[in-house]
Amino acid sequence: MRLITEAEVATVLDPDSAVAALRAAFAQHGRGQAQVLARHRASASHDGAALAISAMGAILGADGELPAVLGTKVYSARNGRYNFLVSLFSADTGAAIATLEANEFTRLRTAAATAVAADLLARPDAKTLAVFGAGIQGRAHAEALVRVRRFERILVCARSGAEAFAADLQATLGLPVQAVEAATAAAEADVIATATRSATPLFDGGLVRPGAFVAAVGSSTKAARELDDALLGRASLVVVEWRTAAELEAGDIVQAAPGVIAPGVIAPERLVELGELIVNPRPRGSQDIVVYKSVGIGLEDVALARLVAHRLGVC
Repeated sequence: MRLITEAEVATVLDPDSAVAALRAAFAQHGRGQAQVLARHRASASHDGAALAISAMGAILGADGELPAVLGTKVYSARNGRYNFLVSLFSADTGAAIATLEANEFTRLRTAAATAVAADLLARPDAKTLAVFGAGIQGRAHAEALVRVRRFERILVCARSGAEAFAADLQATLGLPVQAVEAATAAAEADVIATATRSATPLFDGGLVRPGAFVAAVGSSTKAARELDDALLGRASLVVVEWRTAAELEAGDIVQAAPGVIAPGVIAPERLVELGELIVNPRPRGSQDIVVYKSVGIGLEDVALARLVAHRLGVC
């Protein structure tokens, strides 16, 4: 078994490859050829520190040169700081293939999954991107989304550091980037990505323009939400990675008022998995609002771990 370090991951994994690998993995899931292990968590305190351990995983079938694998992602949290590992096993023999340090591709995988959804569901003529949050995922999402749409400008909104974040993004991406208030970002953007730790909705969903694509990725707990009922009620589609995970962990969905969108209440045709749409695309009206709610699932981590291990000659 091979230990693959963060430095090795960085040498072979790039954003475009991550998007392609996740698109293929979600397609497998949509065809029923991949299985997902739900996230499990345990928490405790130690010497005054808040501790948590979490695990999730997936089984992927072979895909071209990539072999069939089983994998788990496990990660620790100590006072809100995370460290990630992924272990891969051969589906052919059951033997361990590799364990990967996974902080780098955890950063990439969330934004890459959003890019898969945006490429499928955002309007082709989208010109303005709004990013809520000035942290690691806010940056990763801006960098990923400009690869799937030709934006003319980016708006950023954050509780702190928005001006510096905007200046840095502008220098990195070569696009006009402006720090704005939440209402402006919500009302003017064609694509919105929320990547915050907010426990309550970030903006009035009634402000969002018809035809917008909104990706909410900041929370994977049912106690927090970034989007309000007004937006969810206007959405023609609410797209999730996996229904089981969304119904357990997506606060935006779990907290929604009955009759708007909630487990057991939402009309089945409005709540759909990303893999289903990749396999069987649906027509999208130019004025339809589409919401993508991500909580992160093990399918994404195992897919990228397999790609990295293959490129390094491990499997």
